Amino acid sequence: MSKSTLNLDELCPQKEGLKRDMKSRHLMMISIGGTIGTGLFVGSGQTISQAGPLGAVLAYLVGGFIMYLVLLCLGELTAAMPVSGSFQSYASRFISPGAGFTTGWLYWINWAICIAADFTAAGIIMNNWFPQIAIWIWCGFFATILALLNIISVKAYGEAEFWFASIKVTAILAFIVAGCGLIFGFSDNAVPMAFSNFHTSSGLFPNGFEAVFLTMIAVVYSFQGAELVGIAAGECENPGKNVPRVIKGIAFRIIFFYVLAMVVLAAIIPFNEASVLESPFAHVFGMLGLPLAKDIMFFVVMTSALSSGSSALYACSRLLWSMSKEGLAPSILGKVNSRGVPVYGVLITVLLACMSLLTSEYAADTVYLWLMSSTGLTGCLIWVIIAWCQLNFRKEFIRLGGKLEQLTFRTPFYPLVPILALVLNLGVIISLYFDESQRIVLYTGIPALAGVYLYYLLFLNKKHATTLKEREIS
Repeated sequence: MSKSTLNLDELCPQKEGLKRDMKSRHLMMISIGGTIGTGLFVGSGQTISQAGPLGAVLAYLVGGFIMYLVLLCLGELTAAMPVSGSFQSYASRFISPGAGFTTGWLYWINWAICIAADFTAAGIIMNNWFPQIAIWIWCGFFATILALLNIISVKAYGEAEFWFASIKVTAILAFIVAGCGLIFGFSDNAVPMAFSNFHTSSGLFPNGFEAVFLTMIAVVYSFQGAELVGIAAGECENPGKNVPRVIKGIAFRIIFFYVLAMVVLAAIIPFNEASVLESPFAHVFGMLGLPLAKDIMFFVVMTSALSSGSSALYACSRLLWSMSKEGLAPSILGKVNSRGVPVYGVLITVLLACMSLLTSEYAADTVYLWLMSSTGLTGCLIWVIIAWCQLNFRKEFIRLGGKLEQLTFRTPFYPLVPILALVLNLGVIISLYFDESQRIVLYTGIPALAGVYLYYLLFLNKKHATTLKEREIS
C-alpha cells in the first residue's frame, strides 16, 4: 500500500463517546499525581537503608532514566494517535488483540488493587486523628468521594487532581528547601552537615553494589503512573499540540522531585536509621523545629494517597471503556452518561477495590498477598509493551507510506530508545529472581499473566475475530 500521506486514524481509529474537556495543566498534574505517591513520602527510607545513600540516589537516577525512555516512546504514539485506551489500544493494534486484552485487564486489576491500598492509607491517617471512627468507614467515605469526582465530569476530575497533585509538589519543594537549610546550616536549629552521611564506615555502598540492583524494582515501581498521560490524552484539548509539550515536561519534573528529594534525605538521615522512620519527610521537618510537622506530613500523605487513587480510578474506567469498544470487555462498560463519563467503568472499579479491601482484612496472608505480589510485575510489563508498540508502530507507519514529517513528536534515536527501554525493563523484571523476598512477584505475576492470555485464546479469540469482521462489513 503506497500513499503520499497516511491518515493516522487508519492505524488506530478514534473511539467516539468521550469529551475533550481536559486542559494541558490537568494532563501534566494527572501524570505527576499518578506517579508521586506514598512510596516517596513513606517508603523512601527503606530504599536508603538497603542501597545506601549514594546507591539510593543512583537507583532513582536509573529509574528516572528508564521512565524517560518509556515516555519518549509513548509520546510518539500518543501524539499520533491520542485514543483513551492508549497503550492497551496500541497493544491490540501493533502486537495482537490478545496482547491488548491481557494488557488492559492486568493494568485494570493492578490499579484497582492499588486504589484499595490508597483508601486504606488515607483511612489509617484519618483514624489517627479520629480514633472513634473505624478505618473501613473512612475507606467507604473516600471511595464515594472519588467515585463522585470521576462521575461528575472529566473536567471535575481533572481540576480535583490538579489541586491534589499541587499539594504534593508544594510539599516536596518545601522539603527540599528545608533540607538544604539543614545541609548547609542556613537554619538556626541546624549545624551544617554537608554530605557527610554519604561517607559511611562501610564505604559508598555499605550493603554492596548488588543491593542497588536489587532495589530497582521498588524504585521503578515508584515511577510508574507517568504513563497515565497516554490515557488522559484521549480527553485532552488539542492533543497533537499539548501531549508532546506535557510529556517533555513531565519526565524532568518527576526526576527532579524524586532525585533531589532523595539527595536531601540521604544527606540528612543516616542510612542505618532510615528504615525505622515512619515518615522520613516528617522527621526532617521535625529537625527544623517545625510545629505539627508530623500532622502536616500526615495530611500530605493522605492527599497523596487520594490523588493516586483518583488517577487510578480514572485510568481504570477509561481502559474498560476502550476495551468494550474493541469487543474485549462487556459492552455495558462502553456506555457513557450525558457528560461523557463511562459510569459503569467507574463503579465496577470501585467494586473491585472494595473487594480487595475485604481480602486485606480477612485473607491478608493468602489472597491479598497474592494479589499485591502479582501486580508488582504489571508496571514493568506495561512499559515493555509501550516500547514494543512504538517499535512496531514506526515500522507499520513507514510500510504504509507514512512520512516522518507527519509525526508531531518523534522518538529520538529510533530504534535505540525503544530497544533500550525494552532491555532495561526486562532487566528489572529479571532482578526479582535474585531477591528472595521479591521472588513471589514472579511466582504469582507470571501465572496471572499467562492465565489472562490463555483465557483470551480459549474463550474469546474466535468470537472477537468474528466481531471485528462484522464491524468491518458494517
